[in-house]
Amino acid sequence: MVVLGIDPGYAIVGYGVVEIHGQRLTPLQYGAIRTAADLPISARLREIYDDMTHILDAFHPDCVAMERLYFNTNEKTAINVSQARGVLLLACEQAEKPVFEYTPLQVKMSVVGYGRAEKRQVMEMTQRILSLKEIPKPDDAADALAIAVCHAHTARSPLSR
Repeated sequence: MVVLGIDPGYAIVGYGVVEIHGQRLTPLQYGAIRTAADLPISARLREIYDDMTHILDAFHPDCVAMERLYFNTNEKTAINVSQARGVLLLACEQAEKPVFEYTPLQVKMSVVGYGRAEKRQVMEMTQRILSLKEIPKPDDAADALAIAVCHAHTARSPLSR
């Protein structure tokens, strides 16, 4: 099974493609979709959509795991990220890929085993789980890989069946 993990954003969208073979998780590719701050939001959303469509076409994941958002401070950021998340969901729907959503707490519990883990701990465990030589950059790509790992752990759990 191939899982595409997505860390939504509008300046940077992290993505990570992970293949699952039994207990073994293999990273196939990871990176980030970046949009220029000087572009109108509509152009940025178009870039995110086009790039995500290309990633979906290139890797044909069986499913997508995406971070579920919550905001408690910056309203403008929340709206822009929500709009970006909407075009990401549209790209996944058009590619007929099921989307599974995970909160940051669920990702931390799955990857580290502790819901209040620090970001650095999640990144280091993701590196170890995927046998990577270094922590993926940018942070958004590392987060996307952690989300994919979370889904891999959840999908294999007898409780999810």
